[in-house]
Amino acid sequence: MTEPHEGDIPDGLSAAELGMWQSFRNGTTYDLRTYDSTRNDPFARHVWGPERSVGARTVARLLLSGPPPRPGRVAALKLRGVRITGKLDLAGGRVSPYVELTGCRFEQEVVLPECHFTTLRMVGCLLPRLEAARLHTEGDLHLPRCRIDRGIRLTDAQIGTDLLINQLSVGPDRRGRAFVGDGMSVAQDLQAEMIETHGELSLRGAKVGGSLSLRGSHLRAAEERRALNAPQLTVERTLYMTEAWVSVETGNQGTTPPYGVVYAPTPARGTRSQIFECKGGVRLDDGRFGDAVDLHKARFTMTRQEELSLRRIVTPELRFNAERPEEGRVVLNGAKVVTLIDLSTSWPGPGGLAMGGFVYENLVPYGHFPLSRRLEWVSAATPEYVPEPYERLATVLRSSGEDADAREVLLAKQRRRRETLPPAAKAWGFLQDWTVAYGYRPGRALVWMAVLWAAGTAAFSRYDPAPIKDDESPLWNPALYALDLLIPVINLGQDGYWRMEGGWQWAAAGLVLVGWILATTVAAGASRLLRRG
Repeated sequence: MTEPHEGDIPDGLSAAELGMWQSFRNGTTYDLRTYDSTRNDPFARHVWGPERSVGARTVARLLLSGPPPRPGRVAALKLRGVRITGKLDLAGGRVSPYVELTGCRFEQEVVLPECHFTTLRMVGCLLPRLEAARLHTEGDLHLPRCRIDRGIRLTDAQIGTDLLINQLSVGPDRRGRAFVGDGMSVAQDLQAEMIETHGELSLRGAKVGGSLSLRGSHLRAAEERRALNAPQLTVERTLYMTEAWVSVETGNQGTTPPYGVVYAPTPARGTRSQIFECKGGVRLDDGRFGDAVDLHKARFTMTRQEELSLRRIVTPELRFNAERPEEGRVVLNGAKVVTLIDLSTSWPGPGGLAMGGFVYENLVPYGHFPLSRRLEWVSAATPEYVPEPYERLATVLRSSGEDADAREVLLAKQRRRRETLPPAAKAWGFLQDWTVAYGYRPGRALVWMAVLWAAGTAAFSRYDPAPIKDDESPLWNPALYALDLLIPVINLGQDGYWRMEGGWQWAAAGLVLVGWILATTVAAGASRLLRRG
């Protein structure tokens, strides 16, 4: 092709390319769809002939050094139902015109590394692969309803406003990764609702200035890969891994509920719910989330070796009301959450939960979550005895005014600890538990004291002991004598003045021993309570 002058049409263009050239200068949509809607589907097997085909080199020429617009127009590349032949390679280029491709079919991969766009929209297009590392857009990047068979690479890309990939279907590359956005920066929202990935979705170190929405998406891991690999992810607002609303008739996405919506038990009329589903491991370690991490009704299908890893995440709110994972582990080690909103049936059983160093300040159960189930939750996270989860739960309950529940949690901690002690210490622990519940139920000590005092009084009222010294002994009082034996340290003026013989001597010694046991146990419990206070 000869180089055209300003406004000239280059030689060698096909009829389809000529029409595209003119539409570019006018800024209008170049539509090559047929009247048969079945032949307009870019994902179907129908062959699109030369009458619907343009060369990738001509497209690149328009975008990188295209003709000026007609007077009063704005140049733009808007294609609909067009087949692009050859490799579209814009690596390192700067594209000023607005680009919008709808229902188009690319025969070879699209190569956009280090390319600069204002706004790029590809809607419902078929691409073998999209290679766009370090892509830079001043506005949006839209790839909704596209199908990309061999993966997307957006490593270190910079998106000026929104990244929209709703209902995207993407397959794996040679390394089992479907979407690679490591180090990517999105200034506003990243909407990835109802996407389907057949390979790893990698967002390591990515930054999102708004919310990251994966509502209704289905993520499937490739072999030896995670389904979602996003350590050190930063989201300024909320990460949504929840259900989406889908039209019953069309299967298309409905209206996304607004922020803070109250979840309804049933979808609105004409819609159905599509849950977020993840088959494979999830890694969100060291993530920072400005508002919340929302896992409402999410489903995680993992093997025994795979994890839903939330290690060291920091977020004001964690909404853990997903479906209970059948296998795999949920790991919250080192996570810091202000408010934990959870469902009792969402947490895995023993061996499936780890939360060493997990810090949370408020508990808001989603539905009925009795203390017994909460203690099972802590027990499931500690196959071997660890005091910290019990102490954290007790602190949170006490700060919310649930002092009785906090004492029950600390009592459960002592009982778990007793299982690790040697036989002698274990026996002493059983005695403390049976008598005064390790001091966390001090009312028991009063009951025991009253019972033993009554029994001692009744017994000693039948005995008339001889005084040790006739001229120094007080008047014999069985009630005061029994109480003097039971209460250590305090002298009520009866103990030490009477000579006990035979079985009465053993009875008196028994009361002294029991009194010391009750006193030391109550003192130990009181000191624990004072330290906690």
